[in-house]
Amino acid sequence: MKTVQKYHGASIVLHWLMFLLLIAVYGCIELRELFPKGSEPRELLKTWHFMLGLSVFSLVWLRLLFRFITTQPKIEPPQPVWQARLATAMHAALYLMMVGMPLAGWIILSAEGKSIPFFGLELPALVAANEELAGTVEDIHETIGTAGYYLIGLHTIAALFHHYIQRDNAFLRMLPGGKRII
Repeated sequence: MKTVQKYHGASIVLHWLMFLLLIAVYGCIELRELFPKGSEPRELLKTWHFMLGLSVFSLVWLRLLFRFITTQPKIEPPQPVWQARLATAMHAALYLMMVGMPLAGWIILSAEGKSIPFFGLELPALVAANEELAGTVEDIHETIGTAGYYLIGLHTIAALFHHYIQRDNAFLRMLPGGKRII
């Protein structure tokens, strides 16, 4: 393949940084289960889950800004309309998750009357203490969190499908360096 039209460098960096952050967010909340409730390692993993989740919330706005102020490179050869629509829906779901999940976590901590840690800062509560609200939002947060595994997995499968099956430049546009992988 000749030259590959790519996303803006900042978009590429933010994409992969957020991918790593999402792995860390999910990793922290899953690994906490290895430790007894109330133990120091478990509480530390939960705190990191909160802080990294809020980092995703902060960075997603930069990603959205770059998405709207920079040109998105076209997929070559062009994909069918149904694939483009599906990709748009998938990206919208991922962005909603990256905004909604941290926001829900912030609401949960607020409604539980807990502090909202963010790398040495304590963020303000978004709602007054309300255990019923905390439980409801926590159920939603966990359900969307589970769906997030599937969204991220499908996004990854789609990128690999484009790269290895369709052999277009969809994946290469977001890949640092942009060279085809075997």
